[in-house]
Amino acid sequence: MPGVERPLRIAYLVYRGNPHCGGQGVYTRYLARELSALGHQVTVFSGPPYPELDDPDQLVRVPSLDLYRPGNPFRVPWPWEFRDTADLREFGIMCAAGFPEPFAFSLRARRLLAGRRGDFDLVHDNQCLGSGLLGMIDDGWPVLATLHHPITVDRDLDLAHATGPWRRLTLHRWYGFLDMQMRVAQRIPRLVTVSRSSRRDIVAQMGVPAERLHIVPVGVDPSTFRPLDHVARVPGRIMTTASSDVPMKGVAPLLEAVAKVRTERDDVHLVVIGKPKDKSRIPALIERFGLRDAVRFVSGVSTERIVELYGEAELAVVPSLYEGFSLPAIEAMACGVPLVATTGGALPEVVGTHGETGLLVPPNDPSALAAMILRALGDRELRSRVGEAGRKRVLERFTWRATAEGTVEQYRALLEDGSPPC
Repeated sequence: MPGVERPLRIAYLVYRGNPHCGGQGVYTRYLARELSALGHQVTVFSGPPYPELDDPDQLVRVPSLDLYRPGNPFRVPWPWEFRDTADLREFGIMCAAGFPEPFAFSLRARRLLAGRRGDFDLVHDNQCLGSGLLGMIDDGWPVLATLHHPITVDRDLDLAHATGPWRRLTLHRWYGFLDMQMRVAQRIPRLVTVSRSSRRDIVAQMGVPAERLHIVPVGVDPSTFRPLDHVARVPGRIMTTASSDVPMKGVAPLLEAVAKVRTERDDVHLVVIGKPKDKSRIPALIERFGLRDAVRFVSGVSTERIVELYGEAELAVVPSLYEGFSLPAIEAMACGVPLVATTGGALPEVVGTHGETGLLVPPNDPSALAAMILRALGDRELRSRVGEAGRKRVLERFTWRATAEGTVEQYRALLEDGSPPC
């Protein structure tokens, strides 16, 4: 029929698709689901940990050495596990204190796609940005990449909080993959990011040409993340999501703020969706602030249970020093929970107007955060009004269907652009 555009066949790459930690697995699951609902064919090529997809037949498990598997990170593989030079190079980079996953995954993905140019219209990379993508471009593949935020921010914040020269040295080595990612990103013909803030910082810090970088916000499933009328609020309960306790996520200033709040309200307590990493400083901070009985970590639970936990909270907090977008922010807002967030990165852009759709404070300011938490906990009408307005904002702006539709627009623009730039 004239005017009807044909469905697209997408080879979607995600170098690690953990469904419970970080945003890559969440982005992958819902984008694949909504693209399929729009009539497109999506094949997800993923390294471990693998994403949970609504249609498991979409998943192609890309083999790897799985060097960072839970319970045995930095493991030494058995000799018979090494199959090719990609495996050898992956292990060698890890032994030299680097992070090899994006590089090694991109080589394996290129090998898997070799000879399959007729099966797909394009490749969509989810922030792997490994050298193998340049090989795919040379092989004639149209390539689009999602760059959620510049990892240069993570590196700089980690270095700023590093204790001692050895720690700084190992961090520089760990983040060595950034040189590769910046080089590759500068060659990708079309990229998408999730906010104006991320776009500005990627252009400034990673050298990506502004005209190639386009904004497609991520979303939430409002039928899953929703108010639960049958779940009662627990007085004094605050909830946050911290999938990794790196400095950027702001867990340390939040703990200090909770300690300050408890000098005036001893019923205040914090539920954290996530768990501290090995050798984390978070448990020591909990002891230092006298919060042993006031902080509870919850991990490995279902999405339904997370929504119930939002329903039990009087207040949600996103204390990050920087965010490229923030799925936890819009998930809390979609649940009708009043949100206190910092102004780090894209959070003001996501949360909206202070005092209307959310409550905003400067990042890394425990006193300001404590004062805002106290204000919100002490004003039921404010919490109700902000919670309702926050959900309305999410429904109007941030859904996965809108993300998929915007992504398809970028796919078609990529294909219309023709040959990629050199």
